[in-house]
Amino acid sequence: MTSLALAAFIAQATSRSRQQPDAADCVLALAPLMLDLIGQAGSFLEPQHYRSNAAGYTRNLIFDAPDASLSLYAIVWLPGQWTPVHDHGSWGVVGVVEGVLEERSYVRLSPDRGANAGIELARGGTVLLRHGAVTSFVPNPDHIHVTGVPAERSRAVSLHLYGRTMSNFNIYDVAARTRQRIEVVHNES
Repeated sequence: MTSLALAAFIAQATSRSRQQPDAADCVLALAPLMLDLIGQAGSFLEPQHYRSNAAGYTRNLIFDAPDASLSLYAIVWLPGQWTPVHDHGSWGVVGVVEGVLEERSYVRLSPDRGANAGIELARGGTVLLRHGAVTSFVPNPDHIHVTGVPAERSRAVSLHLYGRTMSNFNIYDVAARTRQRIEVVHNES
């Protein structure tokens, strides 16, 4: 059963994302909705949305649009769990429900954005996102980062809205200077 808060968010996010074809305008329109949604997380997050796995961070699907234009996940990060260095190939809006989520950015220095080899990345800044924080990203064209929770911090839970079904993304091997597309799994809710 979908809560009123979640149903209203999905309806408004669907409408606003269709009205804003530019990714930067889209996340600008959606960030306030995410801020409201994380304030109401207790009304729709259920035990299955908090599932975790000691082997790695856990993506729990909350909503996937029938036309694959939007997807919403609750992601659970246990201490010491990180994504690989990756990009999304989509815009996204993230809200933190619990804990502190850390994002470490990378900048692509190599000019050929289509290449899967010879990729030169430089480390960029770090953002710490506490409970109640909202951030967003656009493919500019990459938005390359790593996200997670250091081992000395407690669990974090975040909501991630993407402009597509997020079933795959590019991961980067910084040392080997390569990129590859991988399929990513999630728990159904």
